[in-house]
Amino acid sequence: MLALQAAVVSHDRLGPSATAFASELATRLGCEQVAVGFVEDRFTRVVAISHGSIGEGRTEMLRAIGAAMDEAIEQAATVLAPVPPDQLPRIVLAHEALLRRDAGEVCSIPILIMHELVGAVLLQFRQSSALSPERIVELEHAVALVGPVLHFMRHGERPWRKRLRDRLRRGWVHLREPGSGRLRAGIGIMLAAVMVLLAVPFEFRVGGNARVEGEIQRVLVAPADGFLKQALVRPGDLVKAGQLLAELAEQDLQLERSKWSSELAQHENAYSAAMARADRTQLVISQAKADEARAQLALVDGQIGRSHIVAPFDGVLIRGDLTQSLGAPVQRGDVLLTVAPRERFRVIVEVDERDIARIRVGQSGSLALSALPWDALSMTVTRITPMAMAVEGHNVFEVEAALTSIPDSLRPGLRGMARITVGREPLLWAWTHRLTDWIRLEWWGWWGR
Repeated sequence: MLALQAAVVSHDRLGPSATAFASELATRLGCEQVAVGFVEDRFTRVVAISHGSIGEGRTEMLRAIGAAMDEAIEQAATVLAPVPPDQLPRIVLAHEALLRRDAGEVCSIPILIMHELVGAVLLQFRQSSALSPERIVELEHAVALVGPVLHFMRHGERPWRKRLRDRLRRGWVHLREPGSGRLRAGIGIMLAAVMVLLAVPFEFRVGGNARVEGEIQRVLVAPADGFLKQALVRPGDLVKAGQLLAELAEQDLQLERSKWSSELAQHENAYSAAMARADRTQLVISQAKADEARAQLALVDGQIGRSHIVAPFDGVLIRGDLTQSLGAPVQRGDVLLTVAPRERFRVIVEVDERDIARIRVGQSGSLALSALPWDALSMTVTRITPMAMAVEGHNVFEVEAALTSIPDSLRPGLRGMARITVGREPLLWAWTHRLTDWIRLEWWGWWGR
């Protein structure tokens, strides 16, 4: 057996290994011929013959040897022909047909791998009664030792399609065995689940990050260059329409107002004097300068009035803590405060560009905020921004939605996740459509179709 094993492992391919095994076995037993075959498409195909090669001119002989091997494999036992008197009767039609070609004795030993008959070894002798029962047992042991090595060599050389087909066939045979009831039930449940995932439509929702904003936001800016005198509110405070929120220093404006008031009085006096003298030229000049002074005085009065920053409507201050900037210089147009309505909000949902085609105005959805994770707020899409924007390396579209109900704890600036119902699709499609779309895009990028 060690010599047979050494002959097999001295080669790395099935053909040379099987030929070396058959030749070594024929030499040690004095056989006329030893053949090795494996089942292929339900019939045994001879892969090696001792001391020679399989040629095209030996087709009939190879077919006869394969038929004899099939008899042993079908009966799952060693078949010897002629049948000894003390042996159980076997079907030996193919073996007797082989004996008619060459008189003597023929023995076929199946190769068993994991309860599956995968091939056979056939031995031909010129003289009858060349094999004793003890020698047959020894040969069965040798085939049991070397057969698996040849089988795995053959398995590694087969195309992947045939290996897959054999694996599926073995799985089907195992599935039909009486002891595989639980396995069949599990596969049935799995197939039913797959059918549900493929055929039963569920609500399909898309969405992304969301934030809450005031329905409108009023930005209050510095009306002129100056200094911050006082701040009366902080972010989060509720404000009323007309309430004083902040105040700029008025000293410079009051000085400028005094200047223009003085100049206006001078030009009015000059105008009166010119009228008394009937000096028409001086009259026109004084009148023009007086009008200029009145305009500048009105402008300064307006700036003084705007230095008192008041709330434009009832709402909440959402941005602008000026209490830490008292006395700081401000320039005209600097943003000081932002006010939003307290009970009117809108939701901005960042929808990925791959899903924006499914969004429509009027679709409903739900919003879960980080501050209120257990309270899903219902909402309705009201507007879709037509321009994409880059957020964290992805292109997203801002979708505006209106809340159906507004809780008292809702505040502008809260963030969370939003989902919009866009239709009904099978769950398996919903879970895999991103991958299939990516594959289609990559395929088109490579092949252009």
